[in-house]
Amino acid sequence: MTPKRRGMTEEAADAAIDQACRMLRMPTIRNSFTDYADRASREQMSYRGFLAELLLAECDDRARRRSERRIKAAKFPREKSLRAFDFDANPNIDPAVIHTLAKCEWVQKGQPLCLIGDSGTGKSHLLIALGTEAAMAGYRVKYTLATQLANELVEAADEMTLAKTIARYGRVDLLCIDELGYMQLDRRGAELLFQVLTEREEKASVAIASNESFGGWTKTFTDPRLCAAIVDRLTFGGTILETGTDSYRLAQAAKQRTT
Repeated sequence: MTPKRRGMTEEAADAAIDQACRMLRMPTIRNSFTDYADRASREQMSYRGFLAELLLAECDDRARRRSERRIKAAKFPREKSLRAFDFDANPNIDPAVIHTLAKCEWVQKGQPLCLIGDSGTGKSHLLIALGTEAAMAGYRVKYTLATQLANELVEAADEMTLAKTIARYGRVDLLCIDELGYMQLDRRGAELLFQVLTEREEKASVAIASNESFGGWTKTFTDPRLCAAIVDRLTFGGTILETGTDSYRLAQAAKQRTT
């Protein structure tokens, strides 16, 4: 039978709450319960209302920390957000389409996304920002450069850990591959990249950013049949966004020089 704790001083109560929160792993309540208690007293909240406020604060903070962990695990090279994207600078990009993608239904359905356009048109910004939105929505995300992924796969094959590496990339909900088309991949690297895409086909999403139109991908994937198969896997049932050819970064730099 649990003993009754009547007549506990406020100091003893604070110490008990602190200890209980440590045991129950509730850091948000432990750090802020006195502020919530003071506000509850001022606003004459009910016991139920006070308890709800405390528990919701803990839940919200846990959700925030989980999002931060997923974003960190994605290994984005820099922080980019949709809020910071300048849609006025690139009229080729429809804000409504981007904000629809930010709801992450395409990730839930395992559909691909292709961002195609010249350097400085916002491809990588959108790739990272949409990947961040997916991580915040609870999905497991991984960012990598195309050449980095191909090299990692070749090394894994040499070290007899290829199946394990492909399975690791297969477990994430969204794989973001940047700079696809910037550099030619050797046949072996291209074939191994194809294996990763095949592992994810119609099961988990892949988002890519490329400065080459699909017709120019033969520069990266020199085998025409392999190139066609990769394009097929990255476009079937997915979304293709063309960000254009005019670099708004260059335009902004030129504008700054003239002001």
